[in-house]
Amino acid sequence: MTTELLPDGLKLISADSHITEPPDCYTANIDPAFRDRAPHLAHDQERGDIFVVPGIPKPVPMGLVAAAGKPAEELRMGGARFEDLHRGGWDPQARLADQDRDGVGAEIIYPTVGMLMCGHPDLAYRQACFEAYNRWLAGFCAGAPDRLYGIGQTGFVDVPTTIRDMQAIKAAGFKGVMMPGDPPEHDFDHPMYDPLWRTAVELDLPLSFHILTTKANELAGTRGPRINGFQAIIRGNQDILGTFIFGGVFDRHPDLKLVCVEADAGWAPHYMYRMDHAYKRHRHWMKGRELKELPSEYFRRHIYLTFQDDWTAFRMADMVNVERLMWANDFPHSDSTWPWSQEMLHEQAGNLSDHDRKRILHDNVVELYGLKN
Repeated sequence: MTTELLPDGLKLISADSHITEPPDCYTANIDPAFRDRAPHLAHDQERGDIFVVPGIPKPVPMGLVAAAGKPAEELRMGGARFEDLHRGGWDPQARLADQDRDGVGAEIIYPTVGMLMCGHPDLAYRQACFEAYNRWLAGFCAGAPDRLYGIGQTGFVDVPTTIRDMQAIKAAGFKGVMMPGDPPEHDFDHPMYDPLWRTAVELDLPLSFHILTTKANELAGTRGPRINGFQAIIRGNQDILGTFIFGGVFDRHPDLKLVCVEADAGWAPHYMYRMDHAYKRHRHWMKGRELKELPSEYFRRHIYLTFQDDWTAFRMADMVNVERLMWANDFPHSDSTWPWSQEMLHEQAGNLSDHDRKRILHDNVVELYGLKN
């Protein structure tokens, strides 16, 4: 192994990084009909600066959304002031300096407050907020178009509106579509959504499902101590992947690509085994759909997984499809490996072959999104 993580001067590419929505992200870009109740920043004496979203009971505290680089003992949900957060969360020029510090050459960009709004009960309001976010994101990415690549959001109101969203997202130069984790009507395997999946294939837009965008990902109400809820965060994503696979969506749309974002990857080999076991042994009495291949084959071919410091993913890379694993630094969130990504990757990915390391840290994300980096 060489002392460099990547050959020929290539830099890491993060497959999942985030912005911090600035105070005017929504108020300045939303449809005027919704402006008087647009999501906005407010200050609370006890919780510090918070993002208030009408229709969502709990505001979004700023403490963890931009806590990259903080020691673990200093992490707090509340108490943060917006002006003290990483400026690179909303300023593209400051973001380049953050990338350079971490040895990162480019990032795929996801929202922060926008993740939690995926469950907003008012679909028209959610749609207006995501259209506003996409307008703001286009300007942010334009500040460094060869290093900041946006993923547009859709409110997933209905099929015709979502198709228009996909077309607008493609026209804006974004690299993929971030889907709410819970569909508005039937589940994702229902044939009513087939026009969406055809459109995604035609436009070459991967569909991203991020953690914390489904009801199953709520930390509150989990069994045992609160920290036990951290283990449940990835479950919502796993259920979505199983729905697409067991529901035969990939049989009907063999070129569809899904990205499972920030749900780690070390669990994938066991999950693939478990799906195959269920299909081979239990599909008849459980009324499972007849598939053309084993479930693990669809997973191996159609599902891309992003992860940060999941050392099990590096250890088990040969048990999945190494061409579907994509490293991410999750900047500027509290789970981020920034600014220690280089050190962490030398330790965890150092034993990979040069080929596999290059795939996971660079080539896979370049090929998926058609980047030039």
